[in-house]
Amino acid sequence: MLIVRSLLFNVAFYANLILWLIILIPGFLMPRRVFMELVKMWGRTSLWLLRVIAGTRVVITGREKIPPGGALVAAKHQSFLETFALVTILEDPTYILKRELMWIPFFGWYLAKARCVPVDRKAGSLALVQMTARAKDEAQHGRQIIIFPEGTRRAPGAPPAYKYGVAHLYQNLGFPCIPVGMNSGLYWPRRRFIRRPGTVRIEVLDPIAPGLPREAFFERLQEQVEGSSNRLLEEGRKELGLGPTSSSEASLSKA
Repeated sequence: MLIVRSLLFNVAFYANLILWLIILIPGFLMPRRVFMELVKMWGRTSLWLLRVIAGTRVVITGREKIPPGGALVAAKHQSFLETFALVTILEDPTYILKRELMWIPFFGWYLAKARCVPVDRKAGSLALVQMTARAKDEAQHGRQIIIFPEGTRRAPGAPPAYKYGVAHLYQNLGFPCIPVGMNSGLYWPRRRFIRRPGTVRIEVLDPIAPGLPREAFFERLQEQVEGSSNRLLEEGRKELGLGPTSSSEASLSKA
């Protein structure tokens, strides 16, 4: 049944995605705020399909901790799930992402419409300058800048690999940083089609006020995100009937 439900969900998920790519075509003529509300609707329908077909609920706690206006949102990244789940809880979100995604027909055009912040990884230090300038402009317009500090998806329980780009952004934006922990990788393993029934937990943590020294911020961010994610992973293991060892997550990510 797990394989059947996972297969049915994936078919429905990508069919829903294609449907919304079509629905969003007129969005190019709409104000960006209206366009973003449609994107949030896609996220909500995707979460509904995940719950109804795969039996996987997504519970997001700590929403009340999100301050109004501009902010940097630094989230753990374990699966594709959080890329659309996070937009549903933020007022006016945008993503920092690799520039190559902007070249994908339709999808990339929508990213441009949403004013996502592309990063040219081949540009070296210049990429950091350009990314910071764009992100600061968006934050000053009241937007929440979502970044995955590790740069890519990490298997549940894998050693953290945070990049200093998030600390550079924090120092230069002058806005609070909202850490986010989660256990999504237990239920939506990266690079696999399996979707395990249960409860994905995403936790919004206390914001880190601007003004901390770079190293102090970098250390606090990792401490908060990893502490939350490890605790949520333990809860997920218990729900799935797994032991407390990290080998459990590794096996799930490969299953």
